[in-house]
Amino acid sequence: MSGRTILTVDDSRTMRNMLRMTLEDEGYRVLEAADGLLGLDVLKGEIPDVIVTDINMPNMDGFGFIEAVRAEARYDGVPILVLTTESDRSLKDRARNSGATGWITKPFEQNRLIDVVRRVMA
Repeated sequence: MSGRTILTVDDSRTMRNMLRMTLEDEGYRVLEAADGLLGLDVLKGEIPDVIVTDINMPNMDGFGFIEAVRAEARYDGVPILVLTTESDRSLKDRARNSGATGWITKPFEQNRLIDVVRRVMA
């Protein structure tokens, strides 16, 4: 067991379940939120080792969520991975400029996701 915590933020229950199963199988503790606002609520009591967020969500999208997380100094060292169906270069640039660490396109391959999570935690 790694003892490491990962926050997943995605409006799709199916995607959150897939992420949770994949990450828990590798020994990670997984926290979940259905949108950026709920993700910020979860962060009030936690400092995860990695955040995985979608872009297109209701209430607060991934860009707003990333910017809000990066505005808090206590999350400076927390890598943020974007996991989305989007592949447009301008959106990738916007995510990077907002403070995202990396970008993974859905549907994700489980081994690739775990590899990227391990790399950004190192």
